[in-house]
Amino acid sequence: MERFRVWAPLPKRVEVQVDGRRHPMIRGADDYWSATVDGAGTGSAYGFVLDGEGPFPDPRSPWQPWGVHGLSRLWETGAYGWSDGEFRAPPLGSGVVYELHVGTFTPGGTLTSAIERLDELVGLGVTHVELMPVNAFPGERGWGYDGVALYAVQESYGGPAALQAFVEACHRRGMAVLLDVVYNHLGPSGNYLGKYGPYFNRRYHTPWGEALNFDGPDSEPVRRFFLDNALRWFREFRVDGLRLDAVHAIFDTSAEPFLEELGREVRALSHRLGRPLVLIPESDLNDPRLLWSRERGGYGLDAQWSDDFHHALHGCLTGERSGYYADFGTVGDLAKALRDGYVYDGRYSRHRRRRHGRPAEGLGGERFLGYLQNHDQVGNRAQGDRLSRTLGPGALKVGAALVLMAPFVPMLFMGEEWGATSPFQYFTDHAEPELGKAVREGRRREFASFGWKPEDIPDPQALATFERSRLDWAERERSPHRELLEWHRMLVALRRREPDLTDGRLDRVRTRHDESGRWLVMERGRMALAVNFGDRMADLPLSGGGWRTELASFEAPAGARDVLSLPPVSVAILRRD
Repeated sequence: MERFRVWAPLPKRVEVQVDGRRHPMIRGADDYWSATVDGAGTGSAYGFVLDGEGPFPDPRSPWQPWGVHGLSRLWETGAYGWSDGEFRAPPLGSGVVYELHVGTFTPGGTLTSAIERLDELVGLGVTHVELMPVNAFPGERGWGYDGVALYAVQESYGGPAALQAFVEACHRRGMAVLLDVVYNHLGPSGNYLGKYGPYFNRRYHTPWGEALNFDGPDSEPVRRFFLDNALRWFREFRVDGLRLDAVHAIFDTSAEPFLEELGREVRALSHRLGRPLVLIPESDLNDPRLLWSRERGGYGLDAQWSDDFHHALHGCLTGERSGYYADFGTVGDLAKALRDGYVYDGRYSRHRRRRHGRPAEGLGGERFLGYLQNHDQVGNRAQGDRLSRTLGPGALKVGAALVLMAPFVPMLFMGEEWGATSPFQYFTDHAEPELGKAVREGRRREFASFGWKPEDIPDPQALATFERSRLDWAERERSPHRELLEWHRMLVALRRREPDLTDGRLDRVRTRHDESGRWLVMERGRMALAVNFGDRMADLPLSGGGWRTELASFEAPAGARDVLSLPPVSVAILRRD
């Protein structure tokens, strides 16, 4: 016997179809329809029939084994026999985050096959594994940001039981799991929520589709839908944190905005469960209120992705100036990012043609994730090219050192640690020919303004685009990938060994730089990083004297010194006794 319940204020009649038979549902005063069906239980296939149309999948479907257009299937989340003990996630502030896409991380492309590589991440020193979205999306392959069955786990990844097993495997190795979720829009294919109720708000629009209804009429059940979705990942799958995609596209003028309410409910759940849970928003607003406490008038979230640090570092290493990189490129921008978190904290942005951001007052470096590459900064390029395609091993070592020695929480994108050469391209698997064509042509139009020819843009719908994006793990055994991997391991080990490198107090970060000489020195307590971005030798002054080289990307002389000579495009990490 199973009780079915669904919020559906729009239809006048709702039935639930279970294992081929339809049963009438009773409407409650709150517009929730319910019915109890004898003989239904774990494994039963079901869907809802709305005014005679359907059946459609359950908006809260726990399992979509036949894809996002198929029937839902009952699944008992509490049946899994957890054996990860009393695992508590390591503090994010002293962590190393590793972002991966399940479908391209291994040849198998599943959560089960990903478990086979977890020991490699432990050896690297990773503490937090961040999964790109695993909620059910159309087809067999995709990034996951066009998901539509938000409570289900993508079947091609192994389904819900495989996610539980993956989380447990990470916990048994001492690693926490962060899950990327999308609460700003739904994908275009398999999106049936609009048939049930007013899940969308036409007053707003996102770059990817209709905005969700967080503040309009009948928005309370919509908010509850997304709040419960977030809590489900913590309770039933034991994930340790959520990365919230593009929260600047969540439109909400409520007195208590959705994000603030989410933070409040997750903190309450953390107290009940007795383990730390974190929320990490992605935002391009440079607004510290996301992270400020509720007492200060903020939302009380835990940390955010730091695009300013990425853009400043990318600009220094590559010289790229197109798009938003037009706002960056000086060594001074990078120095400011290291000291202040935001580069644009109220100053004028040429790219936006207005002032942007506000100072990150009261926030430490542990409230920002710093990175050289991630799925966006690789996959949203025309050909999905990694920096290994344009930068040599020396520049890649410089970038890695700045990420792992910065006062932020370092994040690596899968394969970055060995300079993977496989691209990470944008791929989809839409069954509808017209939608596939629209995605293909939209991608080509997007990059035409940058001078790209249509034939040079990979077809997102082509299987080859997906297959090109798979990691080649055999590369790690070859030079220069082997040396770059060892460089990352040494940097992570040094970060974990030296307390000054996990001290997030930004007021203790000291920088000096020379724009014409293209060099930068950053001091953090008794640790210092010296980098030469230029194409000539550079003599860098070190304050106080007595500095000894701990790590260097070149053959550095031994002994203490107060001036360091750096070859072109090189870096050294120093320690003062």
